[in-house]
Amino acid sequence: RTTAQIRLGELNGVEADVIDLAALKSADMVKENVVRARVFLSGELNKAVTVKGLAVTKGAREAIEKSGGKVEE
Repeated sequence: RTTAQIRLGELNGVEADVIDLAALKSADMVKENVVRARVFLSGELNKAVTVKGLAVTKGAREAIEKSGGKVEE
C-alpha cells in the first residue's frame, strides 16, 4: 500500500512547521515506500502548521486553518 492515512492529531508529533511527505517519513509516521499521504479529521491539532503536497479531507483542512495553519498543494 503506497498511500498512508494520517490522523490530524498525529501531526502534533511532527517537529517541522511545514509538513510534507518527507517530514512524515523523518518523523517515522509513514514507511519509506509510501508515495502519497492523506490527512483525515481525527483528534486535535495543537499548533499552526503548513501541510504541503498531502491530500487533506474537508474536516481536516478546516481544523488546520482554525489552528492558524494552512494547506498548500
